Amino acid sequence: MREVGQPTAVEELALRPLAGHEVRVQLRASGVCHSDLSIRDGAIPVLLPSALGHEGAGIVTEVGDDVSTVKPGQHVVLTWIVSCRSCPHCLRGETHLCQHAYDHAYGAPYAESAAGPVWPGMGVGSMAEETLLPAAAVVPIDESLPLDHAALLGCGVTTGVGAVIRTAGVRAGETVLVIGCGGVGLAAIQAARLSGAVRIIAADRVAAQLPTAVANGATDTVDASEVDLAAAVRDLTGGAGVDHGIEVVGKPATIRAAYDATRSGGKVTLVGAAGITDEATFPALSLMTDGKTIQGSVYGATDPARDIPVLAEFAQRGLLDLEALVTRRIGLDGVEAAFADMAAGRGARSVVCFG
Repeated sequence: MREVGQPTAVEELALRPLAGHEVRVQLRASGVCHSDLSIRDGAIPVLLPSALGHEGAGIVTEVGDDVSTVKPGQHVVLTWIVSCRSCPHCLRGETHLCQHAYDHAYGAPYAESAAGPVWPGMGVGSMAEETLLPAAAVVPIDESLPLDHAALLGCGVTTGVGAVIRTAGVRAGETVLVIGCGGVGLAAIQAARLSGAVRIIAADRVAAQLPTAVANGATDTVDASEVDLAAAVRDLTGGAGVDHGIEVVGKPATIRAAYDATRSGGKVTLVGAAGITDEATFPALSLMTDGKTIQGSVYGATDPARDIPVLAEFAQRGLLDLEALVTRRIGLDGVEAAFADMAAGRGARSVVCFG
């Protein structure tokens, strides 16, 4: 990506030599995440030019002199949060809020092109045959998990599952609304099922997404293009609203809908990344009298080193169905078409596969 709002192009890059704390990874798969589209369209700022992609998995091919946590030949999932483990947030156990988590993304360039230096998108640059990044940004996994499935653990699955289990803390017998049935939303639906939610309501403005939501565990669906979402959810819950409203779109209207559809004393968890200037409004009296909790969820409040191996084991045991999240497998030349589908609300995850 060389310019905001312009199509991406496939180019040849030469990675720079490794620093002592870095590793080089041969990519086998990279998911196409909505954040990549947000970067291309300017909603998320990055240094330009940038190699996109932050949801990937591959095989370590080289490690720096100071690296002892991984070795060449290991299968790894890449992560875009690199926690310092020493700032106030990290010491509180909030590694997903680390003050230095993105330092590697806005530091020195990681490669050279014919036109000059290039930076890795969100510090990862997974939409490429190879990348280099801090050793703390790779999580070893068992080789039995297919890497085109493992790639999804780098962002979408970790975010969606973590939002339900760690941020919202959904418990058995509770009711859950998930607004937005793309890759992250479907992962959230699977997590609600794993948590024992008795009713899981999936809502989307694209009706074609709803059958996939059912296949991933939704008990009810709402076509938000046809009905008032909050009213429909209240009808499904006897007028009370859900215990948990999970918003995965990042739009003021859907944020407010999640709030309105959640019962008094319930929790509203915001996962979707809104625009920098977007604002959501709520009735001031309701904020007090209804006693609802409104909370954001960055990366599902997860610690990648702790949680990605657990999610990988869930997948290996069949508790998480990663294949159900894959809409299509593509090459690098299919990324722009994947962006178009994403912007139109079609499908779950396109996965770029190498080799």
